Amino acid sequence: PAAVARRACAIARTVGSAQPCPALAVAASDMLGPARAVALDPGLAPHLAARLLTRPGMRVATTLDARTQAIAATALRRQLQGLGQDRARDGAVIVVDNASGDVLAYVGGVGGASTAAAVDGADAYRQAGSTLKPFLYAEVIEKGYLTPASILDDSPVQLDTASGLYVPQNYDRAFKGPVSVRSALAGSLNVPAVRTLLLAGVESFRDRLWDSGYRGLTEDGQYYGFSLALGSAEVTLLEQAAAYRALAMGGRWSPLRIRAADPGAPPRRVYSPQAAWIVADMMADTNARAATFGLDSALRLPFWAAVKTGTSKAMRDNWCVGFSDRFTVAVWIGNLEGDSMRAVSGTSGAAPVWRDVMLAIHGDTPGRAPAMPGGIESRMVSFPGGVEPPRRDYFLAGTGQPMLAAAPAESRRPKIVNPVGGSVYALDPDIPPARQRLAIAVAGPTAGHRLLLDRTDLGAADARPLILPAPGPHRLRLVDPAGTVVDSLIFTVR
Repeated sequence: PAAVARRACAIARTVGSAQPCPALAVAASDMLGPARAVALDPGLAPHLAARLLTRPGMRVATTLDARTQAIAATALRRQLQGLGQDRARDGAVIVVDNASGDVLAYVGGVGGASTAAAVDGADAYRQAGSTLKPFLYAEVIEKGYLTPASILDDSPVQLDTASGLYVPQNYDRAFKGPVSVRSALAGSLNVPAVRTLLLAGVESFRDRLWDSGYRGLTEDGQYYGFSLALGSAEVTLLEQAAAYRALAMGGRWSPLRIRAADPGAPPRRVYSPQAAWIVADMMADTNARAATFGLDSALRLPFWAAVKTGTSKAMRDNWCVGFSDRFTVAVWIGNLEGDSMRAVSGTSGAAPVWRDVMLAIHGDTPGRAPAMPGGIESRMVSFPGGVEPPRRDYFLAGTGQPMLAAAPAESRRPKIVNPVGGSVYALDPDIPPARQRLAIAVAGPTAGHRLLLDRTDLGAADARPLILPAPGPHRLRLVDPAGTVVDSLIFTVR
């Protein structure tokens, strides 16, 4: 700083500047002094340094481990380089020691192609995506509403809200029919999660998330609505790491520790140890998530670990958060300016970083499955009708059932799921009419059923006919083989 100040002073005199030399010396010290030098060192933790070092010359001892910090930064940098800046430019990683709550790595970004390199990605609020689902299932399991073997209906659903109809979709826009809670969580299915939120209640779930350290949820449950089950709320990576660590610690949450001088806060219980253990077991179940992610994805480690991915609306964020018995690792990848990523999901974006970090920090000491707490019973369950293969599952004591089945198909009344009743569809005069046809879709058993649009017979209901109705209101009816109307709705074309 002194050399730079002398050079600046000489230049100021040469150009006739009125800037006094002592002021230039102070500016050089501020920009190049010890605090700033640490903050700019990419081998350390520049974002955390900028957060903690609030005045020149300040020194703060942290809980960071230099080796773990380097592992996390290297893994993130390698992944972002592999994805390319046209797909994703930013990322962040947090590593936590479960036993102490100490943050061992704090990577707020790695620069590179980032257009917002100074922004701390670890402490930025971003949409959570599916990463909140484990806490929803933990709540309903704790309350005895559902078990891992309970059957949920993964079929189209329409929910009335103050802003109109809410029609959730799965990530692949397909529906699986009857699925167990275990498969729904491990496979990250959206519609079963929304149906589960109907059991828990939006307000109750919002409050439970607040208790789990998600302090960005400043509004009441009604503000977030049913989409809260799918992660419409904004969270930080630090909050994610703390909340997932609570599951690893048997449902006990406490603040993470970054400053070495800070005393550890006593934990408080946010989930029962039984619910936390059961949810962790579902998150670690490679077979249960195989239908969605395959058997050999980046989520699979050679030792026990529970993990969840998430992708936010319009592919703006993807997450991978998980834990072993020793560590919790949270990864976010996205673009800090808010633009969408291209062809990047939780398993292709954040999960490889999570896997690399987990493998490196465990070394030759693999993660171990946590001991099952008291109050849980294990039994074999079967699912008639081939819903899922028989398996051993876990239940709160007294809630286990040896056989579970979905309601028979004939008892599930078929219904029109597209178009949505009460909707208004606007025709664009600049688009060829043939490209604006509306696909009609019906869910449920439809053998022998027909569709009627106003006075026109559209044919078999399972044929998914394409229509281009004239402007105005229209009534669409679904009739069974006997001619009885089993579903009817009105929509409007403008």
